[in-house]
Amino acid sequence: MTVCKYQVNEIFYSLQGEGRWAGRPAVFIRFSGCNLRCPFCDTDFSRHTPMTLHQILDAIATWSDCHFVVLTGGEPSLQVDPPLLDALHAAGYYVAIETNGTRPLPPGIDWVTVSPKQSFTDEGRVVLTQASEVKVIFDGIHQPTDCGIRAHEYRLQPCDTGDAQRNATIRRQCVDYILRNPHWQLSLQQHKLLEIK
Repeated sequence: MTVCKYQVNEIFYSLQGEGRWAGRPAVFIRFSGCNLRCPFCDTDFSRHTPMTLHQILDAIATWSDCHFVVLTGGEPSLQVDPPLLDALHAAGYYVAIETNGTRPLPPGIDWVTVSPKQSFTDEGRVVLTQASEVKVIFDGIHQPTDCGIRAHEYRLQPCDTGDAQRNATIRRQCVDYILRNPHWQLSLQQHKLLEIK
């Protein structure tokens, strides 16, 4: 019998820095690999560790008091499957995922954050039609769009360009845009402001 191995970039414990659950302690499972190449991506995919389901469960059990798991990447939908979700739920975890929305998701995920990237890359066409929240990167150039996704919440997140002056301009533009379009809410990358992982 072949044992499925997931390509894991890292597993770590921190505060969720973005979106609806910002500030909540979470165990992050960051998967390697992505089907897009966004110009602002801040994830290093040059390394990964092949891990079995049991190895993942053992790793996240290190933080036994935390029952909130965030599946992220890269693009986690390339690897997340029903056995993983079933095992996480059986172990008592609430499971959230951060996805670009370009691939179908297996059923049973508790919270789905879709961050569409089709404004930034030709391969980014969104196929998901509903989510828990939509989080759009605001760069001050592209018109924000929710891509027609039905969601409970819609958030705009100022793009981190790596340039402090440009970032300040983008943040001001983002706030102005939200004030003119109040169905959007602001999402800041709090983990970067706090200088935590």
